[in-house]
This record gives sequence, C-alpha cells and structure tokens, in this order.
Amino acid sequence: MSHSPYPQWQPWQQGPGVPQPWAGQAGSPMLASHADRERAIDVLRSGYGEGRLEKTEFDRRVARAYAARTVGELALLVADLPQGPVPHAPAPVGVPPAFLPLPPRTRTNGKAVAAAVCGGLCLFTAGLTGIPAIILGHSARSEIRRTGEEGDGFAIAGLVLGWLSTAGWVLLFMVSFVVAAASGG
Repeated sequence: MSHSPYPQWQPWQQGPGVPQPWAGQAGSPMLASHADRERAIDVLRSGYGEGRLEKTEFDRRVARAYAARTVGELALLVADLPQGPVPHAPAPVGVPPAFLPLPPRTRTNGKAVAAAVCGGLCLFTAGLTGIPAIILGHSARSEIRRTGEEGDGFAIAGLVLGWLSTAGWVLLFMVSFVVAAASGG
C-alpha cells in the first residue's frame, strides 16, 4: 500500500479537513449514471492537471469513482476540488505604441476650410473674399463647438485674414476719402 501525505477518509466520515459533499447532493441515494461518473472523473483530471492532487491520490479517487454506486459518493470524491479548471487572469500584454491602432479621426469642418481659403485669397481678389471668410469662419466655429468636428484653426485663420483684409480696405477707403476731401476736390 502506498503512503500518501493526505489523510485517508471515507465517504461516511465527517469533521474538519474531510471533504464534504456538494450542497443538495449530501448522501444522495440516487444511483450514479455513467455520465455522472465521467463528470466526476473530469473534475478529478482537472484537479490533477492543476497540481491539486498527487498521482496516487488521483488514481485512488478515479478507482473509487468507477466503483461508486450513488451520486452522493461521487460528490464526496470531488468536494475538495473546484468544479472545473480555475480560470487564470490573462497576463497583461504591452503593445508598443507603433502597433496600436490610430484613434478614429474626426471630420474637418468644410466651412472652416472654406474660410481659410477665402482668407488666403484676399490678397489676390483685392479683398473681395474677406467678407465671405468672416461669415464662413464664424459659422464654422459655431458648428465645430456643436458637433465636435476638427478645423477650428482653419476657421480662426479665415477670420483673422478676413478681418485684416476688410479692416485694411476700410482704412484705405477712409484715408482716400480724407485725402480727397482735404485736397478740395
């Protein structure tokens, strides 16, 4: 007879350290089916695979599972084991930033782009696109605040260029008017 570091116990024993049956299965007189025995042996295999049972203890319990007549006897054989493999938390895997997916890009507001284009064309159109740049810039900024789109920089650029152009032309017309009025004619 092999010597096991674990105490020998019998299904009828009770007390501390003695495995107890599953709740609801205590001493169940219901006869065990072949499927019941195989389920109990699967639990024993899992316990052995996880290192919870030594080989001699595993062999002894398997032999007792095949010899068990009732579900209560099977329950006692696996009562001190988890009912299946114990799940292990996956190890955290660090992914280098180069391999992470890019965050989803939001759409750039079309009016903001148009405001920047109109503001840039002010020099070539003698300021005719300054007013549209201002209107589009203000409209784009309100839409960007409401929808969360990109393009606030474009809208601000269009506003600045549009206001500079408009202010420059207004100043030029005022200076021309003052000079014409001062020259008397």
